[in-house]
Amino acid sequence: MNSNPLLAPLSELIDYSAIQPSHLAPALNSLLDDTRLAINEIVERVKEPTWDSFIEPLESDTARLWRAWSVAGHLNSVVNTPELRDAYNEMLPKMTEFSTWIGLNKDLYQQYLKISKSDAFNSFTPTRKRIIELALRNFRLSGVELEGENKERYAQISEQIALTSQKFSENSLDAVDSWEFIVTDEKELDGLPQDAINAARQTAQAENKDGWKFTLKMPSYLPVMQYAKSQGLREKLYRGYATIASEQGAPQYDNSSNIEKLLALRTEEAHLLGYGDFAQMRLETRMADNSAQVVDFLRNLASKAKPFAEKDVEALKQFASQSLGLNELQPWDYAYVSEQLRKSRYAYSDEEVKQYLPEPRVLDGLFYVIGTLFNVELVPFKAPVWHESVATYAVKENNELIGYLYTDLYARAGKQSGAWVDSERTRHLHGENLQTPVVYLTCNFPPPQDNKPALLTHDDVITLFHESGHALHALLSKVDEPAASPFASVEWDAIELPSQFMENFCWEWSVLQKLSGHWETQEPLPESLYQKMLAAKNYQSGMQTVRQIEFALFDMLLHQRTRQTSIADVLSLLNEVRKEVAVIIPPAWHRFPHNFSHLFAGGYGAGYYSYKWAEVLSSDAYGLFEENALDNNGTLNPVIGNKFRQEILAVGGSRPAAESFKAFRGREPSPEALLRHCGMTEAA
Repeated sequence: MNSNPLLAPLSELIDYSAIQPSHLAPALNSLLDDTRLAINEIVERVKEPTWDSFIEPLESDTARLWRAWSVAGHLNSVVNTPELRDAYNEMLPKMTEFSTWIGLNKDLYQQYLKISKSDAFNSFTPTRKRIIELALRNFRLSGVELEGENKERYAQISEQIALTSQKFSENSLDAVDSWEFIVTDEKELDGLPQDAINAARQTAQAENKDGWKFTLKMPSYLPVMQYAKSQGLREKLYRGYATIASEQGAPQYDNSSNIEKLLALRTEEAHLLGYGDFAQMRLETRMADNSAQVVDFLRNLASKAKPFAEKDVEALKQFASQSLGLNELQPWDYAYVSEQLRKSRYAYSDEEVKQYLPEPRVLDGLFYVIGTLFNVELVPFKAPVWHESVATYAVKENNELIGYLYTDLYARAGKQSGAWVDSERTRHLHGENLQTPVVYLTCNFPPPQDNKPALLTHDDVITLFHESGHALHALLSKVDEPAASPFASVEWDAIELPSQFMENFCWEWSVLQKLSGHWETQEPLPESLYQKMLAAKNYQSGMQTVRQIEFALFDMLLHQRTRQTSIADVLSLLNEVRKEVAVIIPPAWHRFPHNFSHLFAGGYGAGYYSYKWAEVLSSDAYGLFEENALDNNGTLNPVIGNKFRQEILAVGGSRPAAESFKAFRGREPSPEALLRHCGMTEAA
């Protein structure tokens, strides 16, 4: 058992290269037993709990278990195999049951209550007071005050939600992995970038197939939708993607029943805990006050954005008719026509820009930005990893280690699509010993090929900067208690503030000079090309904004429902929302919810609005950098950067996000900066 890499001491880095699926159950079962025993022992032993006698030991006793589970979940997302999936799924109910046991543990709850009523509580730091208060709130939200049948039912619901969400996620992944389309006629490839053609050829050859193999993974799917002249090829992939994991594809991957089940379970959970609906329950832990405030916020934003979105669609239709001979746009035409119009209007393509954005150069530029703003350095170092393409960095401030970052940037089979950040372990000060954070940054960029480095689109660069904001939140936290770390207790609707804030730098000329260099000549991005990109920055921002509002409003209204909701009801509600805010209505057979992992597998249920909410915060925060721009370095102002670090990043979840924002900006957030950044003002 000692050789099990998942049982490494917290002070050591995990040997990812040594982890086998067979390690999961022994390690996690052992840690579950040890942790349960330790919790029972401490509750039994400590009669008058204090921070040092109860909270600190409790944190230490549970940390190894949560670290091992975090590693298992991460590997399940990035190197998924049938064996690993089975091992993970074997442990999922046990881990869910343990979390529920903690949440329903009346003895633990009583200890926290005792601390909150003790004389010592008044002399606690604000951070420690907040930890106790949030813990009590979370206990109540976990059903600790439930009795008898209700308590048992709550535990069942928690387990079923976890398993159903996991099944939803697996169905999406498997539906994508099992879908392919082989092109045998080279004419069908007309318009596609050469690297997309080469990748399709290599994918086919790897399976000893003739022709070119296309899939629904983004590096394969997007170039077809944007560039392929063949309407037939675009339609084929669009139909595939639009019906992922629905009744229109392979029945074993249909997520219809999983959606119905999750909605029913969430409503029942909310009712058990005394809330009118799931949205009301979820907002208990958010920056937003209630559902009505969120719906008003979204509708208000929609009313400002929709006129701009309508102009965007009108421009597309006009261009399609006049320049492409398309008098009626089909759903699979929009991305293609958008790209053609963008090219004709701004005379450049993503493909052209990509040549100047090789991934190693972009990463250097990102690290330069981070170093300039926040006075930290990312130094490559060697550590065992789960895949050969993963890179590892030590994060240092004045040569002192403050954390570790693992970057896993390329798409591959068995890796969940999308981009995200997670932490393996959190900053924690035990007495004199500081445990530094370990953070994963995951993307799905096209890998290097044909002796070329990975070439990123500008959107890819924005994604990378976005995720770096999440990573910095964890890496630059100065919170010594894990329970107040950013990912543990920053309100969900404010968690995107640092990530969306970082995106802004991708549009600064001084930054683009640092992160661009032609992969062959090293020549930086020409200013003439940058000016075209800038002119195109808010291209279709109206359309994009109402699309995000559509998802958020659908999510919020869906989770305010209190009766049994069928898949037909779900699709009908989505249709109503589209009639209200959308400017492009997909066909009736479109099955968007069936692959909406954010809502049904990613924790964003009744929370999708948080992207727009946080965009208001991040745009307004960036406004302070614009107001204090430097002559030689633009918005890369280290003084304001340090203020952002101290008031937003370093404080993590140690105080309410509204307070942190006000401490940084000096006032309440305003949506004006967001509308200005998106070109949605009358002057624009």
